Amino acid sequence: MGSDLEIIFRQSAFRHGVTEADIRWAFNTVELDELIQGFENKYRLLGFNTKGNMIEVLYNLINDHRVNVFHAFPCSDTFIKTLSKKE
Repeated sequence: MGSDLEIIFRQSAFRHGVTEADIRWAFNTVELDELIQGFENKYRLLGFNTKGNMIEVLYNLINDHRVNVFHAFPCSDTFIKTLSKKE
């Protein structure tokens, strides 16, 4: 994703206290960006919030320069441990 990315936010993205600034920062500090298995247009992005904590952002692609973020939340320690085992 480039710096010219337009992010559309659904209200549900803020349900867990993650801010718009946190989500934008996560797109700039991507550690993982993958299509979620079993879905055609549902992606999981792991990046860091503005405080340096890892967050998980769920989004849909609208086009090459636009995404729809519909959920964001702090990444669980269990999920982070699972990721480190994959390497």
